[in-house]
Amino acid sequence: MLITIKNYLETQNSLVHIKIPSCDKFTVCGDIHGQYYDLLNIFEINGLPSETNPYLFNGDFVDRGSFSVEVIFTLFGFKLLYPDHMFMARGNHESINMNQMYGFDGEVKEKYSKNMSDFFTEIFNWLPLCHVINNGVFVTHGGLFQEDG
Repeated sequence: MLITIKNYLETQNSLVHIKIPSCDKFTVCGDIHGQYYDLLNIFEINGLPSETNPYLFNGDFVDRGSFSVEVIFTLFGFKLLYPDHMFMARGNHESINMNQMYGFDGEVKEKYSKNMSDFFTEIFNWLPLCHVINNGVFVTHGGLFQEDG
């Protein structure tokens, strides 16, 4: 899955244009921070991502919570399943410094390996930085990094 999502993200622009018909619903969520059960609650209340239920997750998927790996795998899975209806933007917690400081790096190393943690950093570097919805709404995460690396 991680190789597939990296290969997909490498083809995406930093600025992604989203076209939503005016009569359709579109959900924007931010700052899940590894709270897997909160993510499941969002899906229970609002429905799972699908072609008729699009989402934009606006950064900070990981860190702070104990289930960041489960959150990011879930979001990546839906992104691969519905690439034109599930959108993800990079937040400041999708960076190596924040991951080391706030726990994602340690969680991945504990559950998997250092190599996998390094690979997540590489994947995060490919996430789009912002989205424009219907040529009128600009969405970006408010805490973007000052330096990449």
